[in-house]
Amino acid sequence: MSYLIKPPGYNALLNLSQTELGIKKIKDFFQQNLSSELRLRRVTAPLFVLKGMGINDDLNGVERAVTFPIKDLNDSKAEIVHSLAKWKRLTLADYGIEKGYGIYTDMNAIRSDEELGNLHSLYVDQWDWERTMEDGERNIDFLKEIVHRIYAAMVRTEYMVYEMFPTIKPVLPQHLFFIHAEDLLQKYPTFTPKEREDAITKEHGAVFIIGIGCKLSNGERHDGRAPDYDDWSTSTPDGNMGLNGDLLVWDNVLNRSLELSSMGIRVDKEALLRQLAISNTEDKKELFFHKRLLNGELPQSIGGGIGQSRLCMFYLRKAHIGEIQASIWPEDMRKEAMAAGMYLI
Repeated sequence: MSYLIKPPGYNALLNLSQTELGIKKIKDFFQQNLSSELRLRRVTAPLFVLKGMGINDDLNGVERAVTFPIKDLNDSKAEIVHSLAKWKRLTLADYGIEKGYGIYTDMNAIRSDEELGNLHSLYVDQWDWERTMEDGERNIDFLKEIVHRIYAAMVRTEYMVYEMFPTIKPVLPQHLFFIHAEDLLQKYPTFTPKEREDAITKEHGAVFIIGIGCKLSNGERHDGRAPDYDDWSTSTPDGNMGLNGDLLVWDNVLNRSLELSSMGIRVDKEALLRQLAISNTEDKKELFFHKRLLNGELPQSIGGGIGQSRLCMFYLRKAHIGEIQASIWPEDMRKEAMAAGMYLI
């Protein structure tokens, strides 16, 4: 069900023209910084892929992909992508990207099963990126180094927005706080995962939660993650599981945490087999992507996605993602949003 958060006294700081200008500047500036920080080159990405090849992102395994038949391929089915988590790794191999370098792209997706609200839309736009790893980088320290680099680009971008629109004061802390999902559970044992995210992010301003997808001591996952891209089941030296995570910031407009990015070191052969077994999806071993990985044809990599509209929403202090992007919304939500000062494009 759709749900609208209506911040009391909300008043957009920028008009429509300023907002559109801000979106353009933010996207140009951030992607240039991201490319420089991680040594990424831009590539062109697909809007759809063939069904049944294991290339599309399964998300939590229950979301339905938008499908359509292709007349010139005997009505073979294509799927609108959910994300490009696995496609990017295939591209690293096919382009022969050297270790320590990578790719990024503008990913546009349709997720028809999203629960619509301030943060979720049918339309998803993000920077999807993937970088080939050096030998010996399959560890938590390397994950943190990459996260630090991405966060540095976020901090610089916020200052650029402040120079452009002085009424928007910077709020991001200079240092990002790291915590494992299990340690977060121990800190707030009676909270739901979302309540735990809000509590820790409000305390620190910006947080990276490690270990998304592995079962915690209470037998539950902090959040779901597909078994065939991020490595969430590898044991780390501190006794926790997982080489992935989510980056969240505190949103003063909505008074809640806002996830801007998820990323992780990708599965190797051992992690893929282990996670397919854990999730009872071992039949995927026969799919195109999975066969190439199991045959050693794909490089070891780290990658993730960064929400473009969410990033702009945060920087421009908007209360609804529909103030940033054009999408379809329930008519009652559109009317309620307008009454609450949110003009949905």
